[in-house]
Amino acid sequence: MLLTPRSSAGCSLYLITPLLSVADSYAFAEVFAEVIGAAAVACALVRLAPATQVQAKSVVAPLLRAAIAADCALLIENDSRLAARLGADGVHVSDAGADLAAAIESLKPERIVGAGSLPTRDDAMTAGEMGADYVMFGEPRPGAQTMVQRSLAERVSWWAEIFETPCVAYADTIAAASVLADAGADFVALGDAIWGRSSPAEAAREAQTLLAGVDAEGA
Repeated sequence: MLLTPRSSAGCSLYLITPLLSVADSYAFAEVFAEVIGAAAVACALVRLAPATQVQAKSVVAPLLRAAIAADCALLIENDSRLAARLGADGVHVSDAGADLAAAIESLKPERIVGAGSLPTRDDAMTAGEMGADYVMFGEPRPGAQTMVQRSLAERVSWWAEIFETPCVAYADTIAAASVLADAGADFVALGDAIWGRSSPAEAAREAQTLLAGVDAEGA
């Protein structure tokens, strides 16, 4: 299974949830459904708080229903078995080593396997050679976004020019999304830039409009 853009050309939206717990899952599920109903989102990555793993089904199930209705792929972070058990579309692995190899072996080709936490070009190339369905540059974690915006755009541009494996680039802000899309990202990932707004649905529409403008300029 491949991660495919929501548009025939250009860059698509990829959303990353906050770390979700059972306590906040119901309220977030409502917001999530509104967001992916308001904008064309190609993929959403679900991040679960450590203590939530035991009750993961109750957190993920409403998100999965909304994602199916909106034709949005839903991935689970770092847990291949959970992704398969819950019927998610795949997993995002923060590794280019044994964990990624195990996910590829157990989930592909039926499900998507993406790779992130790739600090060097060699790490990204290794992930691509192993068979990851996409590579992600930048991370939604404090201290993990080690590349400044300019070097992140340069990494995206380098990858897009050489490799066929799709590239996801994480943007801290909606404004930064257009820079990464212009650099050649197939998908731009947004997290707090969407969920931290007073109207996440409006923020998602804003991001989609911005990416559509980049696509039009490059057409």
